[in-house]
Amino acid sequence: QRVSGGIILAPEGINGSLCGTPEAVEKVLNFIQTDNRLKGLRVIQTPVTPEDEAIHHGHTSHSPVGPGEDAPFRWDHVRVKLKKEIVSFGDPGVMPTKRVGKYIKPKDWNSLISDPDTVVIDVRNMYEIRIGKFKRAVDPCTESFREFPSWVDNQFQLAESDSHQSSVNDNTVTEGAEDLNSSGPKELPRVAMYCTGGIRCEKASSFLLDKGFKEVYHLEGGILKYLEEIPEAESLWEGECFVFDKRVSVEHGLAQGTHKLCYGCKQPVSDEDMESPKWEYGVSCPYCFSRRSEEEKERARARHRQFKTWGVIGGPDKGRSPKRLEASDGVKEDKQPRNSV
Repeated sequence: QRVSGGIILAPEGINGSLCGTPEAVEKVLNFIQTDNRLKGLRVIQTPVTPEDEAIHHGHTSHSPVGPGEDAPFRWDHVRVKLKKEIVSFGDPGVMPTKRVGKYIKPKDWNSLISDPDTVVIDVRNMYEIRIGKFKRAVDPCTESFREFPSWVDNQFQLAESDSHQSSVNDNTVTEGAEDLNSSGPKELPRVAMYCTGGIRCEKASSFLLDKGFKEVYHLEGGILKYLEEIPEAESLWEGECFVFDKRVSVEHGLAQGTHKLCYGCKQPVSDEDMESPKWEYGVSCPYCFSRRSEEEKERARARHRQFKTWGVIGGPDKGRSPKRLEASDGVKEDKQPRNSV
């Protein structure tokens, strides 16, 4: 159907992103839901402009068959992964299929998080929060979602053993959020959580309910649905939202953001970051420069040279080469190109 993207299948459910024409995407979704176990999918649709669609389907002078470099995905590239969890949490006892927190519509979100008695928690990782967040949001400073359970135990003093308790660095709480780790017993607060598309919040909210929290809310559809529906003049969102495709980041109305991607560490970088002497396209950025060895950087440079020369990493025998595609323009349209991925 000439769609692209990625799908994850796990015992707890299905999650993914697909890109293509409305008719093609609908056919794929209908096919998926012919399996009774996968009926009732919650779908978030983001329309694109005719210009973006043309880029996606390769109708550009610099990309005669494959999509242009600005396309979110390759139209001939769909990956389906089988995993133990949709998002790795590390606690098999947490079952979002059994219970989750209360969904809050984007139109009701501002009222909830503006209440001073509500603790707003960003469930994403540091590199995502760095470029944008909601006002008053607490940053757990996690490098991966697996660290979230330990942060909750420490921050809310829920650990069963003193050995699991630790003080929290002042930087983990953003300006305007109360210190949740103050001494003395206290009631567990009302919690409002959010993430990019709402998936991580389902698992995080289930975890908090298991821990004894009574009021757990999460933003339905995540940040993306909020940015799509809420006008910028009414928004409590600050900055841009990191997304896991070639757009890198989006703004209000899901417009293309300003951030680029460091291919060394897959983190978003700003124009200011790219002025740093630690920035080298395709190799490193200020956030990974000191963590990458010279050997790793040299391998990255070699990959970048291959891509510049052939259009693919590894040379023409590892994927489509623009030069070979141009040479095969006379081949019949129904013939499959060699070395397709």
